Amino acid sequence: MIDKLEYFIALAREKHFARAAEELGISQPTLSAAIRQLEDSLGVVLVNRGSRFQGLTPEGQRVLEWARRIVGDARTMREEMRAAHKGLSGHLRLAAIPTMLTMVPRLTTPFRQKHPEVTFSVISANSLQILSLLENLEIDAGLTYLENEPLGRVTSLPLVQERYHLVTSRSGPLADRDSVTWREAAGLRLCLLTADMQNRRIINRHFGDVGVTVSPALESNSMIVLLSHVRSGDWCSIMPRSVAASFGYEADLRMIPLTEPEPLHTVGLVATHREPFTPLVSALLHEARSLVETGLD
Repeated sequence: MIDKLEYFIALAREKHFARAAEELGISQPTLSAAIRQLEDSLGVVLVNRGSRFQGLTPEGQRVLEWARRIVGDARTMREEMRAAHKGLSGHLRLAAIPTMLTMVPRLTTPFRQKHPEVTFSVISANSLQILSLLENLEIDAGLTYLENEPLGRVTSLPLVQERYHLVTSRSGPLADRDSVTWREAAGLRLCLLTADMQNRRIINRHFGDVGVTVSPALESNSMIVLLSHVRSGDWCSIMPRSVAASFGYEADLRMIPLTEPEPLHTVGLVATHREPFTPLVSALLHEARSLVETGLD
């Protein structure tokens, strides 16, 4: 039953039989047969079918909720038994918003020192993607904003508060200033994160709060791309100070506090709310709490 529920979750995620089968590493007929067997065992139709996948039935939507819960619990049980037998081991899957990617080593490095048998994968994603990845059991935890937009049913742990700065080259616009207002920043040649990023939506809102709208000259989902353009001297960006500093560019850049307003935004660790947590997630949350207790800039 568990494997069929995992197949069903993959189909609901991909919304396409062939893509789901490819992801699972099985043939499409094997996937179709497994979904039929699951429907027969439950006595309901889960998938609207035509010449192609046409979505889940109402019963399918409800079964999907149960499937995520059951599969998650089964994985937790297997992980607990493995940890009891061999100690903590396995693979932690993390996703982080671009402004938090540089925070990841502060979690993974001490974690790995304590638990050398654990490996990691880390991807960059926007805040909505992180919540979707958690819901679909594709990641174990994420680093994202904890306010501004609904998180849903997750466990969250605040790590840092972001304050936005204007980032410009040493010879760039307004580089001699000690502070810059949001209204003044709107008149600069800006390179910003893409509109699907919550960071960008927050920035747009702060510009809107002072009655201006910005159209950046360049957009990217990569902080490296933004910082590389700023270093050229012709561009400015808006980001947390810690991001620019973490790439080792402080000598080339000025990071000037933005004022009027001066908002703070909480960013932290999120994981699917579950009792008990898997041993890996539980250990990660413990590491994050230790990091907060020792102090974060």
